Amino acid sequence: MTRLKSFLIWLRRLFHCRGFGIQSPSDYWFVRYVINEHWPYYQYSEVGKGDEWLTRKLGRLCFRLANWKQPEVVTSQSYREYLQAGCHSARFGENGQLIVVSETDDVTRLMDTTDERTVLLMEHIQRRKRDWQRIIDDPRTTTIFDLYYCGIAMFDKRRAKKHYIINF
Repeated sequence: MTRLKSFLIWLRRLFHCRGFGIQSPSDYWFVRYVINEHWPYYQYSEVGKGDEWLTRKLGRLCFRLANWKQPEVVTSQSYREYLQAGCHSARFGENGQLIVVSETDDVTRLMDTTDERTVLLMEHIQRRKRDWQRIIDDPRTTTIFDLYYCGIAMFDKRRAKKHYIINF
């Protein structure tokens, strides 16, 4: 992706950065300290050496998600190094509390494994608009974060449905 296109995406989402307009304290905290955290974490220098910028950006987000969620099981075919660095005790397998959906994964099958503790991250939501819309429209989905390069969905039934656009 060119620098000009990246800048235009950032500019279009300028008023959606750093949690502006989010009324929920827990969602605001999540955006500020998990999604858009800019402080260098302890493992950043160790993982993803040689990755291109978008892979590193999404990988670091996966690292922060795993570090925040501390899941017992992670379902992912990609970003394993980042996820393992974020939560050393997590094992990789089916029915994870943290699910990373890559371009080759079947969204319908993975959605069937979710519960209220699940956090789902889907890569390349701009290329997979139909699958991403299916996640948004699913009645089990309660909190959705559209980060342009990826999307995050949560399934906590105690919460009202909210859809946020975030400048990531």
